Amino acid sequence: MSTIKNIIEHPGRIDKIENDKITVTILSQSACSTCHSKSMCTVSEMEEKTIEIKNHEELEYKVGEQITVYMKKSLGTWAVMFGYFFPFLLVIVSLITLILITGNEGLSGLISLGLLLPYYFALHKLKDKFSRTFEFSLKP
Repeated sequence: MSTIKNIIEHPGRIDKIENDKITVTILSQSACSTCHSKSMCTVSEMEEKTIEIKNHEELEYKVGEQITVYMKKSLGTWAVMFGYFFPFLLVIVSLITLILITGNEGLSGLISLGLLLPYYFALHKLKDKFSRTFEFSLKP
């Protein structure tokens, strides 16, 4: 992964091409995966992720071709906010509010965690809108 100015880049491999959609597999690495001590550590993490990219430029690509995908860093930040920060905030605020109202910590905790279900369901229903906003592009 490379971060230059306001761009996040990942090397990838084209797995499938359908009309204007290109399916790319990228290797996502945690920051510590490049550490020289990673063989001794259980924290390092690497995993393959598959993403779909629209070929707006109608350029010719081949299956198996090595390419680079990128996204604006600000969009990555918003993705993290929607995926992790906002749900965390929802749980904490609802937990504190429900404890103050009910006085029952167990019930408040269960309800607060239960509020994540409609939150992530709403994100799932809005995935088409998000996919247009949080869009990866191919680097020429």
